[in-house]
Amino acid sequence: MARDHGAQIKDDGLYEELRKQGQSKEKAARIANAKAKGSLEHRSTHLEDRTKDELMKEAREIGIAGRSKMDKAALIKAIRDHG
Repeated sequence: MARDHGAQIKDDGLYEELRKQGQSKEKAARIANAKAKGSLEHRSTHLEDRTKDELMKEAREIGIAGRSKMDKAALIKAIRDHG
């Protein structure tokens, strides 16, 4: 039985599973809440197949610092390492 994490976490079971997998509290909460809301995007493309603008948008959404000075390869690494 999933522990109640309060009103800020909408899917406690998914949140706990993501935390067990090593996700940060912020990332696990973001995913669990998006899944509960039905707005979880399934990005099926590989990061390498995305444009730099798409990578910049994702980096901005997840709060990667210094992204404006990164090239495409650095953005990909930062996104993969985020969490």
